[in-house]
Amino acid sequence: MRKLPGVQLGLRKPPSSSPAPLPSIWSALYSPAPETQPSRCNPGQSHTEAFVLGLPRTTNITILIKRGLLPLGAKPCHLLMSGKLLTTLLIKPGDRKEFRFTCQNPETHFVIEVERNIDCTSHPCPFGEFELQPVISLLPHLNRTFIWDIQAGKSTSLELVFSRPRLRQIGRGESCPDGVTYSISGYIGATEVRIGTFCSSGTVSRIKMQESVKITLHLLWFDNRSHSGFSMSSQSSIKRLCFIESVFEGEGSATLMSANYPFSFPEDELMTWQFVIPAPLRASVSFLQFNNSNCAKKEERVEYYIPGSTTNPEVFRLADKQPGNMAGNFNLSLQGCDQDAQNPGILRLKFQVLVQCPHNESNVTYEIDLSKEQAMSVTIEPRPVKLSRRFVPGCFVCLESRTCSTNLTLAHGSKHRISFLCDDLTRLWMNVEKTISCTDHRYCHRRSYSLQVPRDILHLPVQLHDFSWKLLVPKDRLSLALVPAQKLQQHTQERFCNSSFGYLVAGAGPGQDLYFGSFCAGGSIEQIQVKQNVVVTLRTYAPSFQQELSRQALTATFIPYFKEEGIFTVTPDMKSKVYLMTPNWERGLPSLASVSWNISVPSDQVAYLTFLKERTGLVCQTGRAFMIIQEQRTKAEQIFSLEEVLPKSSSHHHNFWVNISNCSPVRGKQLDLLFQVSLTWRTLDMTVILIAVVGGGALLLCALGLIICLVKKNRKKKMNKGPAVGIYNGNINTQIPMQPKKFPNVQKDHDAHVYAVIDDTMVYGHLLQDSNGSFVQPEVDTYQPFQGPTEDCPPPFLLPYSKVPTVKLTTKESSPDFNPESDSEPYTFSHPSKQNASDGNTDIPLLDAHEPVETGE
Repeated sequence: MRKLPGVQLGLRKPPSSSPAPLPSIWSALYSPAPETQPSRCNPGQSHTEAFVLGLPRTTNITILIKRGLLPLGAKPCHLLMSGKLLTTLLIKPGDRKEFRFTCQNPETHFVIEVERNIDCTSHPCPFGEFELQPVISLLPHLNRTFIWDIQAGKSTSLELVFSRPRLRQIGRGESCPDGVTYSISGYIGATEVRIGTFCSSGTVSRIKMQESVKITLHLLWFDNRSHSGFSMSSQSSIKRLCFIESVFEGEGSATLMSANYPFSFPEDELMTWQFVIPAPLRASVSFLQFNNSNCAKKEERVEYYIPGSTTNPEVFRLADKQPGNMAGNFNLSLQGCDQDAQNPGILRLKFQVLVQCPHNESNVTYEIDLSKEQAMSVTIEPRPVKLSRRFVPGCFVCLESRTCSTNLTLAHGSKHRISFLCDDLTRLWMNVEKTISCTDHRYCHRRSYSLQVPRDILHLPVQLHDFSWKLLVPKDRLSLALVPAQKLQQHTQERFCNSSFGYLVAGAGPGQDLYFGSFCAGGSIEQIQVKQNVVVTLRTYAPSFQQELSRQALTATFIPYFKEEGIFTVTPDMKSKVYLMTPNWERGLPSLASVSWNISVPSDQVAYLTFLKERTGLVCQTGRAFMIIQEQRTKAEQIFSLEEVLPKSSSHHHNFWVNISNCSPVRGKQLDLLFQVSLTWRTLDMTVILIAVVGGGALLLCALGLIICLVKKNRKKKMNKGPAVGIYNGNINTQIPMQPKKFPNVQKDHDAHVYAVIDDTMVYGHLLQDSNGSFVQPEVDTYQPFQGPTEDCPPPFLLPYSKVPTVKLTTKESSPDFNPESDSEPYTFSHPSKQNASDGNTDIPLLDAHEPVETGE
């Protein structure tokens, strides 16, 4: 007889009364009174009916009654035999024992095991259907376990055939709904190998074991069946540990496990599963869990014998994609290896076979051309669904119509041919990732890339879920600008995105977890600029996204580096309000981060900036958080502390900036700010209108007066015979009165220094022209404010503007083209005559056409 592990075969001795007297509650049980006397036990411990079990001497059956798993709070219960309290009772061949239980519900305290040993090496095997012996009706109403331990020769295999509804394998710790459980084990030498535990209502119809087999059947105490549910026959050697047949009659699935699962598969052993698949069903295999051991010799593998294959057996590693879309019967075998003695590891396998009807898509092959793509991958996988106990046909993606799996990833650089084995393709979706990186800022500067979905992706029958572009820039060298074909709207609680797709913009890389937000078409955001690496994800929400996607595109451009985390260019319109919120909404703007919005205002409209909360709830641990509103035309600034009350609303007649700079906030007191921008038509009050009318009338009168004066002046000029000439008179006394003349008569005292000054620029004008013919404007040493473009980058907030000093010429560094004159040199004006100058001095460069003439004192 094989000794069962953990089973106590000895009888418990009755307690002796000599050391200490027994409690009165048990005294009657040990009295010599006959068993038919009334019990003096407490209520609940009254004697039950007596059982008599006896076994013939020639039988190979033993019966063991022992304690089972006791429920919590259960009252004590014992076996009572010949006035002795027992916890176990063993009945061997030739024994006859009479006993009873001391409680009314012994099925919750005790179990009964009936073990039968069959030696087929010395006696003929009892082939055929196994009946339960002894008859269940003769046994106590306890949870029962029937064990058949059958030994056969080394060249013989034993085949167990299970009647309908066949068996379904379960994992360790699982239980069967009806309480009927089969456990099958085999032997390798003297070592028991557990093949598996099975419930009813499955696909396993036959199990063949080499040499020996042990079958255990567990039944509940109220199950009155008389047959075991299986039959046995002898077969020739199968030259492997075991052989399991699984029969499918329609669509369904089966989960199977290697021997000893979840522990290690026996070393260098072979186990085979045969699957019977009726036409026209298709089968696919997927490995749910596996581990490899450390092999010293050979290699662990799985082998398939597939009908119609020219390469039978087809060999796969456990980590490979397994075959799918197979028609007809096939075999799957698990082959172990010679393991490392010091570190053997664990070889185990749990897999699923899914059988379903083929669909139209299984006969259609789709080609995806990724040969010209770089750093791109396409993944087709199941959508997340709620688990259900009913059978759900699987959705498989097959590569080259044979390698099928629920998940398939296609890499760039090749062309791929795929098909689908799925009853409903809406259960699948597709995720695509593409990386666009720049390593040389000189090459990438101002380069643009169109973020569009390739046509091969859109032509697949599976809906696109996400298409992510990972944009990488050189650190502190370049930044990125995202420009949509149609202006974007930011998704907020006040205004949802209702489009069929949208864009998610988030930082990429370690330490760059800044989430800029979710955006969709139909808003006012013209451009989003980000400082560092970013991931732009196109996410679809409805199958109709392809129609809208054709009208939308996104362009990424590498631009000069800037220090702010992001800059949004916003152009509102009067149709709707624009809602804008800080990045990392509900998680808080990162510490010391700065974000700006460049908001445009049309010339005939007024923008109203409104904050939807009085306070941000921000508490700074270090530093200060500010919001700066700056008019781009006047450079006027308003600075607000974000820890205090925010302004409710403000109006702006010109383009303006909104800049938010964060501090290092206290945990749980982060910065989240939401504001809106709306436009209205610009209106003027009556005071402004009256001032404009009066001012316009005065300006008109001045213009009329000026025109009249110019007309009269022109008439006087026409009446003069010659042009008006200004005379420089050097004879005017420049000395202080009553003082002797200290300077001798020099050249300037002569009449030769008389200059003619023309009233218009017709005479002197040609000398003020440059080589291109345009008039040269004088250089003025005044500070000019910065008038550069303000739509690309915001001004340096909280930093004063620095004026550039101008360079002035000293008297020692005078220009060679300029002759300085003394401030005391006087000029007089007179009309010239037709006479020529008396001294003949012609050193006057500005008068080449007309020479000076003498005039009287």
